[in-house]
Amino acid sequence: MRPRVVSDISLLNSVCSRLNRNLLFSSERRLNYGDDPDDPSYCDVPKPCRRKSERKPYVTPMKVLIRRARAEREARKVQPCRMLEEPPDNGLLVPELVEVARQVYQARQSLLCGLSELVKIIRVQRCRVCKEVHIGQVGHEIRTCTGPKSGFRNAMHVWGRGGVQDVVFFPKCYHLFDRVGKPRVVHDEKHVIPRIPAIAELCIQAGLDLEKYPTKRRTKPVYCIEGRIVDFEKVMDGDESARKLSCENDSSSAESLSILNKPVDDLRDLMEKKNFVENGRNCLEQLSDEERKTLRNLGIKTLNSWFEMTSGARRIMEKYTVNTCGYCPEVQVGPKGHKVRICKASKHQSRNGLHAWQEATIDDLVGPNYVWHVQDLNGPALNNDLKRYYGKAPAVVELCVHAGAPIPDEYRSMMRLDVVPPDRDEADLVT
Repeated sequence: MRPRVVSDISLLNSVCSRLNRNLLFSSERRLNYGDDPDDPSYCDVPKPCRRKSERKPYVTPMKVLIRRARAEREARKVQPCRMLEEPPDNGLLVPELVEVARQVYQARQSLLCGLSELVKIIRVQRCRVCKEVHIGQVGHEIRTCTGPKSGFRNAMHVWGRGGVQDVVFFPKCYHLFDRVGKPRVVHDEKHVIPRIPAIAELCIQAGLDLEKYPTKRRTKPVYCIEGRIVDFEKVMDGDESARKLSCENDSSSAESLSILNKPVDDLRDLMEKKNFVENGRNCLEQLSDEERKTLRNLGIKTLNSWFEMTSGARRIMEKYTVNTCGYCPEVQVGPKGHKVRICKASKHQSRNGLHAWQEATIDDLVGPNYVWHVQDLNGPALNNDLKRYYGKAPAVVELCVHAGAPIPDEYRSMMRLDVVPPDRDEADLVT
């Protein structure tokens, strides 16, 4: 009898160990699900802000960068003098990206016009002591404030009225007249060269012509002699054809922009007829059916402009280099970063105020500014004890969704629409 009991116990232990191993593997697969950035079906809530002493992760691994630099150095030794053939490194434009640059610029203008009208109806909250933003009638109660004296308030935010600049952030960079001949801006030129939004500078370098910000357009490629760029093209003064092209592009941009902003004008006319009182009530409740339809169309147009701008900027960034500082939000569009000593982030003393340049991402070029997702604008404020049940979304997406636009598929998992948060009195009952 005893050997049979021992055999049964050993069999039971083997089955349990096998079951635990399967559960462990399945849990690992479930935890790793969505870590792949190329997986379009899952996108988790963004991680909290990194420490100020930590550097941004590299887009391209360091080993690949070292291998690429070594190959370029070897090619330079074999052929010291060569003509650059691939645009835009040779100073020429990429033909298929010229129209994309114009569309991105028009989409940005349409986005700003739409947001300027949406923030008048849907309230945008911003903390007065930190950069936290919230879309809703009242601010949330999640204790994530990192501003001055936040410890005395238990990290509670101090909410105030926000605007368009809080919904989306466009960092500025120095405008380059010649992105190949003079790609760097030195420290003595920081007050001479104008600073414009980085996405506008990206569009200008990709082929957009703006009369206010001229740039040099080449017709012949440049040469690389022992690592230095040499341009043998003669400087042409008073190019009337370029000026005419700039005026034509500006007029076409204005016409297309007026077509895109038709819902904005309709909503503005309706708002002039009706005065909204901000006495704690949601302005959406005071809208009629016609005004709700106009607001929904404006939200859809604004959201489409956002996706058109970001997708087009990604395409341009595949060819045109954009650099960002590894420790601060500074961005510079061009082959190299500038040499202006204005960095005040971590370890800037060892760099003499210079930036630690590296490859930028779309989030560095256009700040999405993630906010907590609110399912009901008229509901209670988000509770700190239930923050793990709440999702997030870019402020532009959150604002347009509350205006009536359909929820984009790529943000459904991030907004956690399939999660039902418990009530406040049920927080202790949920494990």
